[in-house]
Amino acid sequence: MPIPYLRRLSGKQRTPPANRHLSLTLAFVAGAANAGGFLAVRQYTSHMTGIVSAIADRLAEGDVGLALAGAGALLSFLGGAMCSAVLINWARHRDLQSEYALPLMLEAFLLLCFGLMGRYLALHVWLFVPLTVMLLCFIMGLQNATSTKATRSEVRTTHVTGLVTDIGIELGKMFYWNRSRIKGETAYVASDHQRLRFMLTLFAMFICGGLLGALGFKHIGFSSTVPLAALLMITALVPVADDLLAQFRKLF
Repeated sequence: MPIPYLRRLSGKQRTPPANRHLSLTLAFVAGAANAGGFLAVRQYTSHMTGIVSAIADRLAEGDVGLALAGAGALLSFLGGAMCSAVLINWARHRDLQSEYALPLMLEAFLLLCFGLMGRYLALHVWLFVPLTVMLLCFIMGLQNATSTKATRSEVRTTHVTGLVTDIGIELGKMFYWNRSRIKGETAYVASDHQRLRFMLTLFAMFICGGLLGALGFKHIGFSSTVPLAALLMITALVPVADDLLAQFRKLF
Protein backbone atom coordinates (compact mmCIF):
# COMPACT_ATOMS: atom_id res chain seq x y z
CA MET A 1 0.00 0.00 0.00
CA PRO A 2 1.29 3.51 -0.73
CA ILE A 3 2.69 5.38 2.25
CA PRO A 4 0.32 8.39 1.87
CA TYR A 5 -2.67 6.02 1.99
CA LEU A 6 -1.40 4.31 5.15
CA ARG A 7 -0.70 7.71 6.70
CA ARG A 8 -4.32 8.73 6.13
CA LEU A 9 -5.67 5.33 7.19
CA SER A 10 -4.66 5.53 10.86
CA GLY A 11 -3.19 9.01 11.12
CA LYS A 12 -4.27 11.93 13.24
CA GLN A 13 -6.09 13.79 10.44
CA ARG A 14 -9.34 11.92 9.82
CA THR A 15 -11.41 11.95 6.64
CA PRO A 16 -14.63 10.06 5.83
CA PRO A 17 -12.88 7.68 3.38
CA ALA A 18 -10.10 6.98 5.91
CA ASN A 19 -12.70 6.28 8.60
CA ARG A 20 -14.55 3.88 6.32
CA HIS A 21 -11.41 1.99 5.28
CA LEU A 22 -10.09 1.79 8.84
CA SER A 23 -13.46 0.56 10.08
CA LEU A 24 -13.59 -2.16 7.42
CA THR A 25 -10.08 -3.32 8.36
CA LEU A 26 -10.87 -3.41 12.06
CA ALA A 27 -14.19 -5.19 11.51
CA PHE A 28 -12.33 -7.93 9.61
CA VAL A 29 -9.78 -8.29 12.42
CA ALA A 30 -12.48 -8.29 15.10
CA GLY A 31 -14.48 -10.97 13.29
CA ALA A 32 -11.40 -13.16 12.92
CA ALA A 33 -10.28 -12.70 16.53
CA ASN A 34 -13.79 -13.32 17.81
CA ALA A 35 -14.26 -16.54 15.87
CA GLY A 36 -10.75 -17.84 16.54
CA GLY A 37 -11.08 -16.93 20.20
CA PHE A 38 -14.34 -18.87 20.46
CA LEU A 39 -12.71 -22.01 19.08
CA ALA A 40 -9.89 -21.54 21.60
CA VAL A 41 -11.87 -20.85 24.78
CA ARG A 42 -15.50 -21.53 23.81
CA GLN A 43 -16.55 -17.99 24.57
CA TYR A 44 -17.21 -14.90 22.47
CA THR A 45 -15.21 -12.04 23.91
CA SER A 46 -16.74 -8.90 22.40
CA HIS A 47 -20.35 -9.56 23.49
CA MET A 48 -20.57 -7.69 26.78
CA THR A 49 -24.38 -7.93 26.83
CA GLY A 50 -24.14 -11.71 26.93
CA ILE A 51 -21.37 -11.63 29.53
CA VAL A 52 -23.34 -9.32 31.85
CA SER A 53 -26.42 -11.55 31.44
CA ALA A 54 -24.28 -14.60 32.22
CA ILE A 55 -22.99 -12.93 35.40
CA ALA A 56 -26.57 -12.35 36.53
CA ASP A 57 -27.53 -15.96 35.69
CA ARG A 58 -24.54 -17.39 37.58
CA LEU A 59 -25.27 -15.26 40.63
CA ALA A 60 -28.91 -16.36 40.59
CA GLU A 61 -27.74 -19.98 40.45
CA GLY A 62 -25.28 -19.40 43.27
CA ASP A 63 -22.22 -20.10 41.11
CA VAL A 64 -19.98 -17.33 42.41
CA GLY A 65 -16.85 -18.67 40.69
CA LEU A 66 -18.26 -18.39 37.17
CA ALA A 67 -19.82 -15.03 38.04
CA LEU A 68 -16.40 -13.75 39.07
CA ALA A 69 -14.92 -15.09 35.81
CA GLY A 70 -17.55 -13.12 33.89
CA ALA A 71 -16.79 -10.04 35.94
CA GLY A 72 -13.11 -10.45 35.07
CA ALA A 73 -14.00 -10.54 31.36
CA LEU A 74 -16.17 -7.44 31.72
CA LEU A 75 -13.48 -5.53 33.60
CA SER A 76 -10.91 -6.57 30.98
CA PHE A 77 -13.05 -5.13 28.18
CA LEU A 78 -13.47 -1.96 30.24
CA GLY A 79 -9.72 -1.84 30.86
CA GLY A 80 -9.02 -2.14 27.13
CA ALA A 81 -11.32 0.78 26.37
CA MET A 82 -9.67 2.82 29.13
CA CYS A 83 -6.21 1.98 27.80
CA SER A 84 -7.19 3.16 24.32
CA ALA A 85 -8.47 6.47 25.71
CA VAL A 86 -5.26 6.97 27.72
CA LEU A 87 -3.02 6.28 24.71
CA ILE A 88 -5.04 8.50 22.38
CA ASN A 89 -5.16 11.42 24.81
CA TRP A 90 -1.48 11.01 25.71
CA ALA A 91 -0.53 11.20 22.02
CA ARG A 92 -2.97 14.06 21.37
CA HIS A 93 -1.49 16.21 24.11
CA ARG A 94 1.95 15.71 22.57
CA ASP A 95 0.66 16.52 19.08
CA LEU A 96 1.69 13.10 17.75
CA GLN A 97 0.47 11.76 14.43
CA SER A 98 0.02 8.26 15.88
CA GLU A 99 -2.75 8.92 18.39
CA TYR A 100 -4.94 6.25 16.78
CA ALA A 101 -2.06 4.11 15.54
CA LEU A 102 -0.60 3.49 19.00
CA PRO A 103 -3.60 1.47 20.27
CA LEU A 104 -3.55 -0.54 17.04
CA MET A 105 0.13 -1.35 17.55
CA LEU A 106 -0.66 -2.48 21.08
CA GLU A 107 -3.53 -4.60 19.77
CA ALA A 108 -1.18 -6.26 17.28
CA PHE A 109 1.28 -7.07 20.07
CA LEU A 110 -1.48 -8.51 22.27
CA LEU A 111 -2.77 -10.68 19.41
CA LEU A 112 0.73 -12.13 19.14
CA CYS A 113 0.63 -12.77 22.90
CA PHE A 114 -2.68 -14.60 22.39
CA GLY A 115 -1.02 -16.77 19.76
CA LEU A 116 1.90 -17.54 22.04
CA MET A 117 -0.40 -18.47 24.93
CA GLY A 118 -1.98 -21.18 22.81
CA ARG A 119 0.73 -23.74 23.44
CA TYR A 120 0.05 -23.59 27.19
CA LEU A 121 -3.74 -23.85 27.06
CA ALA A 122 -3.83 -27.64 26.88
CA LEU A 123 -1.22 -27.98 29.66
CA HIS A 124 -2.72 -25.59 32.19
CA VAL A 125 -6.35 -25.11 31.20
CA TRP A 126 -7.40 -23.93 34.68
CA LEU A 127 -5.00 -20.97 34.47
CA PHE A 128 -4.58 -20.01 30.82
CA VAL A 129 -8.20 -20.23 29.65
CA PRO A 130 -9.36 -17.46 32.05
CA LEU A 131 -6.26 -15.40 31.19
CA THR A 132 -6.91 -15.88 27.47
CA VAL A 133 -10.54 -14.80 27.84
CA MET A 134 -9.46 -11.68 29.72
CA LEU A 135 -6.76 -10.93 27.14
CA LEU A 136 -9.22 -11.21 24.23
CA CYS A 137 -11.78 -9.06 26.05
CA PHE A 138 -9.09 -6.44 26.66
CA ILE A 139 -8.21 -6.52 22.93
CA MET A 140 -11.85 -6.10 21.93
CA GLY A 141 -12.32 -3.19 24.32
CA LEU A 142 -9.12 -1.59 23.06
CA GLN A 143 -10.17 -1.85 19.42
CA ASN A 144 -13.76 -0.80 19.99
CA ALA A 145 -12.74 2.37 21.81
CA THR A 146 -10.14 3.18 19.14
CA SER A 147 -12.60 2.88 16.27
CA THR A 148 -15.18 4.84 18.25
CA LYS A 149 -12.72 7.69 18.91
CA ALA A 150 -11.34 7.71 15.35
CA THR A 151 -14.78 7.88 13.73
CA ARG A 152 -16.32 10.22 16.33
CA SER A 153 -18.65 7.50 17.64
CA GLU A 154 -20.02 6.69 14.18
CA VAL A 155 -18.68 3.12 14.01
CA ARG A 156 -17.96 0.38 16.54
CA THR A 157 -16.22 -2.59 15.01
CA THR A 158 -16.13 -5.45 17.51
CA HIS A 159 -19.83 -6.34 17.61
CA VAL A 160 -22.66 -6.14 15.12
CA THR A 161 -25.78 -5.46 17.24
CA GLY A 162 -25.74 -1.73 16.55
CA LEU A 163 -24.64 -2.37 12.97
CA VAL A 164 -27.58 -4.67 12.23
CA THR A 165 -29.89 -2.14 13.89
CA ASP A 166 -28.60 0.63 11.59
CA ILE A 167 -29.04 -1.63 8.56
CA GLY A 168 -32.60 -2.36 9.63
CA ILE A 169 -33.35 1.35 10.05
CA GLU A 170 -32.09 2.19 6.56
CA LEU A 171 -33.97 -0.76 5.03
CA GLY A 172 -37.10 0.39 6.81
CA LYS A 173 -36.67 3.84 5.28
CA MET A 174 -36.05 2.27 1.87
CA PHE A 175 -39.29 0.27 1.94
CA TYR A 176 -41.38 3.01 3.52
CA TRP A 177 -44.23 4.06 1.25
CA ASN A 178 -44.29 7.84 0.85
CA ARG A 179 -47.64 9.28 -0.07
CA SER A 180 -45.80 12.26 -1.46
CA ARG A 181 -43.23 11.47 -4.15
CA ILE A 182 -41.53 14.83 -3.83
CA LYS A 183 -38.15 14.60 -2.14
CA GLY A 184 -37.29 17.41 0.20
CA GLU A 185 -40.72 17.67 1.76
CA THR A 186 -40.77 17.47 5.56
CA ALA A 187 -42.72 14.22 5.67
CA TYR A 188 -40.70 12.48 2.94
CA VAL A 189 -38.77 9.44 4.21
CA ALA A 190 -35.61 8.59 2.25
CA SER A 191 -32.97 5.95 2.86
CA ASP A 192 -29.29 6.93 2.91
CA HIS A 193 -28.08 4.49 0.26
CA GLN A 194 -24.41 5.33 0.76
CA ARG A 195 -24.62 4.67 4.48
CA LEU A 196 -26.55 1.45 3.86
CA ARG A 197 -23.90 0.19 1.42
CA PHE A 198 -21.16 0.97 3.93
CA MET A 199 -22.98 -0.79 6.77
CA LEU A 200 -23.60 -3.86 4.62
CA THR A 201 -19.93 -3.91 3.60
CA LEU A 202 -18.88 -3.56 7.24
CA PHE A 203 -21.14 -6.47 8.14
CA ALA A 204 -19.68 -8.53 5.29
CA MET A 205 -16.12 -7.78 6.45
CA PHE A 206 -16.96 -8.98 9.96
CA ILE A 207 -18.47 -12.18 8.55
CA CYS A 208 -15.48 -12.76 6.23
CA GLY A 209 -13.07 -12.15 9.09
CA GLY A 210 -14.98 -14.58 11.28
CA LEU A 211 -15.00 -17.24 8.57
CA LEU A 212 -11.30 -16.92 7.79
CA GLY A 213 -10.44 -16.69 11.49
CA ALA A 214 -12.34 -19.88 12.25
CA LEU A 215 -10.82 -21.72 9.30
CA GLY A 216 -7.35 -20.45 10.14
CA PHE A 217 -7.63 -21.52 13.77
CA LYS A 218 -9.04 -24.90 12.76
CA HIS A 219 -6.28 -25.71 10.26
CA ILE A 220 -3.30 -23.68 11.52
CA GLY A 221 -4.03 -23.12 15.18
CA PHE A 222 -2.90 -20.16 17.22
CA SER A 223 -0.39 -19.16 14.55
CA SER A 224 -3.36 -17.79 12.58
CA THR A 225 -3.12 -14.67 14.77
CA VAL A 226 0.16 -13.71 13.11
CA PRO A 227 -1.43 -12.43 9.85
CA LEU A 228 -3.97 -10.43 11.87
CA ALA A 229 -1.20 -8.84 13.94
CA ALA A 230 0.76 -8.11 10.76
CA LEU A 231 -2.28 -6.43 9.18
CA LEU A 232 -2.70 -4.17 12.22
CA MET A 233 1.01 -3.35 12.28
CA ILE A 234 0.94 -2.37 8.61
CA THR A 235 -2.17 -0.26 9.23
CA ALA A 236 -0.50 1.63 12.09
CA LEU A 237 3.11 1.67 10.92
CA VAL A 238 3.39 4.95 8.98
CA PRO A 239 2.06 7.38 11.63
CA VAL A 240 4.24 5.70 14.27
CA ALA A 241 7.27 5.93 11.96
CA ASP A 242 6.48 9.61 11.28
CA ASP A 243 6.57 10.36 15.00
CA LEU A 244 9.79 8.42 15.53
CA LEU A 245 11.46 10.28 12.66
CA ALA A 246 10.26 13.62 14.04
CA GLN A 247 11.75 12.80 17.45
CA PHE A 248 14.99 11.68 15.82
CA ARG A 249 15.28 14.99 13.93
CA LYS A 250 14.79 16.91 17.18
CA LEU A 251 17.71 15.04 18.75
CA PHE A 252 20.07 15.70 15.85
